[in-house]
Amino acid sequence: MSFDWVSLETLAVALGIGYLLLAMRQNSLCWYCAFFSTAIYVTIFGDVSLYMESALNVYYMGMAVYGWLQWQKGGPDHSGVEIVRWTAKQHSAGILGILLASIISGYLLSVSTDARLPYLDSFTTWASVFTTVMVARKVLENWLYWIVINSVSIFLYIDRDLNQTAMMFSVYLLLSVLGYVAWKKNYVTQNREIIA
Repeated sequence: MSFDWVSLETLAVALGIGYLLLAMRQNSLCWYCAFFSTAIYVTIFGDVSLYMESALNVYYMGMAVYGWLQWQKGGPDHSGVEIVRWTAKQHSAGILGILLASIISGYLLSVSTDARLPYLDSFTTWASVFTTVMVARKVLENWLYWIVINSVSIFLYIDRDLNQTAMMFSVYLLLSVLGYVAWKKNYVTQNREIIA
């Protein structure tokens, strides 16, 4: 990196882990951590020529506000959204959209910028855009998407010498598995209560 971002990266990592731990517990304070962590990463990623990752973090800032509103006031009775599952058709459409957007933006970045690993950068960006909507709407399978995204991101960040961020995404990978287990348990309990 051309500037010493280590202390800011440390703060962003701490806030990012705080976001995920709170999200696993369905605590809406997670969105505050998300907002401030991503605000820091906008600048860091721009500095290391990961332009799609930088743009993604601008999007995350807006989604932090949207997610907080959904978790607090969303749903039919405006008391917050409940965990839901999507159909195979919804997932297929989402995955196809992610792949098409990744190919297009990867190509555009490769021919018009100095972007590093433009196709992988694009994939993690578009997959994260889609999956963040899933988190805000409490779609159970979001955690499975994050497992794939986090795995690819670890490689991307190691390549750019963002070692703390790579470590954070290693923790994210583990927490994504635990998040899926926790949300699935809550989903089963929530639906048992509805049936009863």
